[in-house]
Amino acid sequence: MARCDEKIGRFKTTTNWGTKMSMMSEFKDFAMKGNVVDMAVGIVIGGAFGKIVSSFVADVLMPPIGLLLGNVDFSDLGVTLQAAAEGAEAVTLRYGVFIQTVVDFVIIAFAIFMVVKAMNSMKKKEEEKPAAPPAPSKEEVLLTEIRDALRSN
Repeated sequence: MARCDEKIGRFKTTTNWGTKMSMMSEFKDFAMKGNVVDMAVGIVIGGAFGKIVSSFVADVLMPPIGLLLGNVDFSDLGVTLQAAAEGAEAVTLRYGVFIQTVVDFVIIAFAIFMVVKAMNSMKKKEEEKPAAPPAPSKEEVLLTEIRDALRSN
């Protein structure tokens, strides 16, 4: 059995508790990195945005379109493949709900495209800025001082 302060690889070899604590600290280090936290925030905001877009499509966009098409409710559009029988529901192909989902996707995809386009343009502007010239090395600084000293004499 190894002592408490000895390690093999990354994990302590004394007890399972020591290994779990080492793994937990590694996980904590991983989870607290900026990229992981940024990704988690993006996922949460994306989920909320998806719900907002779904509500917009179902409650704001599709009713006027349905009204223009003759009082059509898109959520009710479908084809019955098999009528309801004893204890079994009808089998329907609900293409109206599919149309709403496609409209949701198009709106979300367009919004993501615009965000990525804006980020790429900002990145491009950042790349176009000229890089600062590198600082002179110690030798160059010393030679410049010698040159200036010789000129002044």
